[in-house]
Amino acid sequence: MKLFARADTQLFYWLFNKTAGKNCRLIRWVSRTGDGHLYLLIGLLLWAFEPEHGALFLYTGLLAYALELPLYVILKKSFKRQRPCDLFNNFSAHISPSDKFSLPSGHTAAAFLMASLIAHFYPGFSLLVYGWATTVGLSRVLLGVHYPSDIAAGAVLGLTMSVCSIAILP
Repeated sequence: MKLFARADTQLFYWLFNKTAGKNCRLIRWVSRTGDGHLYLLIGLLLWAFEPEHGALFLYTGLLAYALELPLYVILKKSFKRQRPCDLFNNFSAHISPSDKFSLPSGHTAAAFLMASLIAHFYPGFSLLVYGWATTVGLSRVLLGVHYPSDIAAGAVLGLTMSVCSIAILP
């Protein structure tokens, strides 16, 4: 386990150091696309203007996030993993995190949940949305608020909740 933690920390530093002394405006913007407002807007627009799958997409998304959010909170409070920006001395993240703990990454979980739903209902967008979700996750490491393993755990959480909600609703 120590070997994994060491590798995770080394990968974190290697990625984070790519942003040292650089303008992170674009990375912050990418991260903000995973804040959640966009998901509701997409769902509502599809519900209103896309008659074939729009309503089912919205309902499936609402169910998926209703499943994901409580599990995300339980996992964060159970693991209580300190964020790199709070753990390391002489370290400053590029943003202030929205909560205290880092595992799993909520931005990544939500982004992969949304990407999975879009890929299911609109397969032609799969490559684009999974690329975007991966970039949201990477942005959280580059900004200094998550370890790479937090991103992997968030992706698994989001994908799992998406698959569960798709299986529940016809």
